[in-house]
Amino acid sequence: MKKLLTLMSILWAANSMALELVIGEERLEPGLVFIFEGAIKDHVQPAGLLHLKEHETHVHIEARANWDTKNTPQGTPSGGFVPYLHITSRVINQKTGLSTFIDVVPHINLVDNFHYARNITLPGSIDDKYTVTFNIIPPAHTELAIHRDWLNTYGKNLSKEQSYTYKDVDFSEIARANRTTK
Repeated sequence: MKKLLTLMSILWAANSMALELVIGEERLEPGLVFIFEGAIKDHVQPAGLLHLKEHETHVHIEARANWDTKNTPQGTPSGGFVPYLHITSRVINQKTGLSTFIDVVPHINLVDNFHYARNITLPGSIDDKYTVTFNIIPPAHTELAIHRDWLNTYGKNLSKEQSYTYKDVDFSEIARANRTTK
């Protein structure tokens, strides 16, 4: 019986750590792929001034930004992380109209590796439905230098500015979940 309980605990822990809510998937030319997620809140360093503590939040909003595995600019690493983007997110409670606006900043972990994310407190009940918008802003000209070959082929920016909006997002399962590792 003890072995069965241990096995069940391990399976539950593995399942809760893998639990993610895919909010949307998008492709932006010239080959950037975004996967927007709500994940289980997590311990993120440095806590305090830059990041809310895990127990003060409901969900971990994520934007995975990677090069596609096909039809990408020459020299881009297939599936590789796309750096220097500025990504923001606005989470609007559809019942009350209250909202939260956040910068989704670079993070690293052992599951997704580099990604953009932020722990947030939802602007309302975890059982409410939300509209979530992600804004993709390419790096400014002072942050990323563009060589002539890129300029001649793709222009003076990494990509265009883009917004993606998703309605009726239900964070309740993610918000109730907890990570079991430290």
